[in-house]
Amino acid sequence: MSEFAKAARAATAAMRDVFEATPLARNDHLSKRFGADIWLKREDLSPVRSYKIRGAFNAMRKRLATHPGQRHFVCASAGNHAQGVAFACRHFGVKGTIFMPVTTPAQKIMKTRTFGGTHVEITLVGDIFDQALTAAQAYCAAQGAHFLSPFDDDDVIEGQASVAVEMLAQLGHAPDMVILPVGGGGLSAGVTRYMSDTGTTTALRYVEPLGGASLQAALGAGAPVTLGQLDSFVDGASVARIGARTFQHLHQINPDHLLIAPENRICVTMLEMLNVEGIVLEPAGALSVDVLPALAAQIAGKTVVCLTSGGNFDFERLPEVKERAMRHMGTKKYLMLRLPQRPGALRDFLETLGPEDDIARFEYLKKTARNFGTVLIGIETIRPENFDSLFDRMSAQGFKFTDITDDEVIAGFVI
Repeated sequence: MSEFAKAARAATAAMRDVFEATPLARNDHLSKRFGADIWLKREDLSPVRSYKIRGAFNAMRKRLATHPGQRHFVCASAGNHAQGVAFACRHFGVKGTIFMPVTTPAQKIMKTRTFGGTHVEITLVGDIFDQALTAAQAYCAAQGAHFLSPFDDDDVIEGQASVAVEMLAQLGHAPDMVILPVGGGGLSAGVTRYMSDTGTTTALRYVEPLGGASLQAALGAGAPVTLGQLDSFVDGASVARIGARTFQHLHQINPDHLLIAPENRICVTMLEMLNVEGIVLEPAGALSVDVLPALAAQIAGKTVVCLTSGGNFDFERLPEVKERAMRHMGTKKYLMLRLPQRPGALRDFLETLGPEDDIARFEYLKKTARNFGTVLIGIETIRPENFDSLFDRMSAQGFKFTDITDDEVIAGFVI
C-alpha cells in the first residue's frame, strides 16, 4: 500500500472523532430508471452538507501537528470550503479569516458564520471565486497566517480521498464505476489517486459544468489554463483554473471519460431529485447524477456510485432553477410578439393558445401610435411539442413573432 493510501486511511480514522461517515445509499428510482445498481455517496449529509469538511479538517489537523503554535488560518471559498474551514476552526479553537465572493448565496454565508461562531471573520470580495482567492492570498501573506487551499493542496487532496476509503468499506467491494464531480479537482484527484494506489479497477468518470470546464481546458492544453469566461451558476464547481497539484493526479485521464453538464440541464436533475426523491442538491451536488443518461449504455447492469458532493442550496434560487429547467426541457419559451394596435388583437392572440398553454409573462416593450407594438411574452406548457402547434396557429392568424429563448444577448437583457 502506498504512503498516500495509508495517509488517506489515517485521515479517515481521525475524522471519526469529529463526524460519522456519510451514508452510501442505494437509490431505487435511479437504479430502476437505468437498469443498474446505483448508489449515492451522500456528501450532502456531512455536518456542513458537503465533502469540503474532509480536506479542511485534514489540512488543519496536519498543520497543527507540525506547528502547534499556528493560530490563524485563511481561506477563499465560494461557500462549501468556507463552511468546512469554519467548522474546523471552531473544533481546533483557532482563528479563521474567510474570503468569499460577493455573489455567494446568502445561505452559504449564514451557515459559515453558524459553523465558525466567534472563531471566524468573513470578508466578501470580488464577483467570482478566483478574485476572492487573490485577495485571500494577499491578506494571508501580510498577516503571516496559514493559507488553507480549497483544493490545490496535498493535505486537502489526501483528506478528500477519505470519500473513497469510506465508499469501498461501506459497499464491501469495488463498484464497476464511480462518477466524480470536478471543480478545482481536490475530490476527483484524491479519489482517483486512492483508487489507483490500492489497485482498484473501478472505471472512473468525471463531470464538470459547461460554464466552468477547467479540466477539459487543461487536458486540451496539457497544463492548467485560465478560462476566459466563467458561468458561476454552479458555484461549488465553477473554477476558472484547475489546481496545479490536482492536475498532476488527473492529467492522464482519457478525455473521453470527462463529461460536460450544461447548467440548465443540471436544473432539471436538481428538480427531479427534489420532487421524486426529496433530496436537496446544490448545482454542483447534482453533477454526477446529471450525466447518468449519457452513460446509460455503459452502466446497464453495473454497480455505479455517484458522489453527490453537496446540498447547500439557497431556496431563494428555486425560481431560477425551475425557470432554467423548463427552458431546457422546452416547456417554457419567450417570444417577441408583434401585436397589432387595434381592438380585439389581444383577444385574437389569446384564442391561439392551447388548453395546456399558459402565459407566464406579458409586457409591452414598445407601445406607440404606430399600427403595431412589441410585446415580450413568456409561455409555459406541459409538453414541448405543444409549441409546434401553437406557432402554427399563430402564423395562420398572421401574428409575427421571434423566439428569443435561446438568444443569449436578447434574453439576457429582457428576461
